[in-house]
Amino acid sequence: MQIASIQMVSSTQVDTNLQRADALIQEAARRGAQLAVLPEYFCLMGAHETDKVRLREQPGSGPIQQFLRDAAQRHGLWLAGGSMPLACPDPGRVLNTTLVFNPQGQQAARYDKMHLFAFERGTERYAEADSIAPGSEAVAFDCNGLRVGLSICYDLRFPELYRQLSAPAGAVHPCDVFLVPSAFTHTTGEKHWEVLLRARAIENLAYVVASAQGGRHDNGRRTWGHSMIIDPWGEVLAMQAEGEGVVLAAIDQARLAEVRTSLPALRHRLIN
Repeated sequence: MQIASIQMVSSTQVDTNLQRADALIQEAARRGAQLAVLPEYFCLMGAHETDKVRLREQPGSGPIQQFLRDAAQRHGLWLAGGSMPLACPDPGRVLNTTLVFNPQGQQAARYDKMHLFAFERGTERYAEADSIAPGSEAVAFDCNGLRVGLSICYDLRFPELYRQLSAPAGAVHPCDVFLVPSAFTHTTGEKHWEVLLRARAIENLAYVVASAQGGRHDNGRRTWGHSMIIDPWGEVLAMQAEGEGVVLAAIDQARLAEVRTSLPALRHRLIN
């Protein structure tokens, strides 16, 4: 199965972002992708934290959700919509949500980001909890014979989420692939991004597909990029450092079986 990790440098203009996302999804489909993954907040990198609250949609309706639904159907592939703002009970905050649509344009999965990023150094400050409400449930879905686990950006620093999704055989089938749509800061990404992604792949014996924002945005922010696809042995199969583009690689079920047979670490777990 071919999976595409889509890298963007989203702007403050929703219509422009959707146009660029559609062009990149089309490229992924042309190159044979059966699942394409957009980055976190592909639809908006706002000038202010409150911009995402203004843009929020009710679950099941709204132009961004309609775009994802139509794009999946029009291009004939599975589409993981990075993340977008959905309404929550708190009127001052939103849920940061990944929605997955199948090639028929039907919603197949929804994941609300659980872990909310906070960082402060000098003039650089982020506090997602100011405008985002956390999700509470781990989510995986089945796609063309693969079990796919969902996560978003800062979730990457919490291996227990991935362990929960990779329960031992006999309980729940372990995830074969993890999706990590992100907008990692340049500061943290330079030091931590690749090592964390490779660790999640190695410890869970699974592919990791990381789709990132990557470049200088018109809101002044700089994101790390380096979208990549990593195999269950921790090898980086494909990567793009900066700028928009499509990173493509094959998910090989025989490779998964080989690695999990030769190193049966998932079956050796003693602590759940």
